[in-house]
Amino acid sequence: MSINKLPTTADIYLEVNGVKVAVVQSYKVTAVSSSRVVEAFGEKEPVATIRGQNSYTIELTRLYATDVAIRDGISFHDLENFSLAVCKPDRSIIYYGCQWSALEESAEVGGMVLERAVICASHRVEAPN
Repeated sequence: MSINKLPTTADIYLEVNGVKVAVVQSYKVTAVSSSRVVEAFGEKEPVATIRGQNSYTIELTRLYATDVAIRDGISFHDLENFSLAVCKPDRSIIYYGCQWSALEESAEVGGMVLERAVICASHRVEAPN
C-alpha cells in the first residue's frame, strides 16, 4: 500500500510554455462538455445522448511571479494561445489552447501578485511526474 503525498502550496506552480512563471495559492477547474440528445421518430424519449466538445475554465488565486518571470518580463496580459501546467507532486495537468478571460491584480511594495486569473482552455492532458 503506497501513501501519496498531499500537495501543498509549495508544490502547486504554473509553467507557461515550459517556463515556471508563478507559484499559486489555489486553483479551481471547471470542465464543461457540450452534449446533445438523439431523437427518433415515434419515441417519447431520446434514444441516446452524444457527448460533445470539452472546454475548461481554470481559476487561479494568488499567483506569485517567479524571479525568472520577473527577469524575462513575462506578463499574463500579453499571453495568447499558451499552454499552462498545474504541477502536483505525483502528476502534471497540462491545458492547451489557453486564453485569459479575467485578471485581477493587487499591488504591494516589492511584490508582484496577481490576485485572480481566469483562463479558458480547449483541451487537457494529464501526465505522471
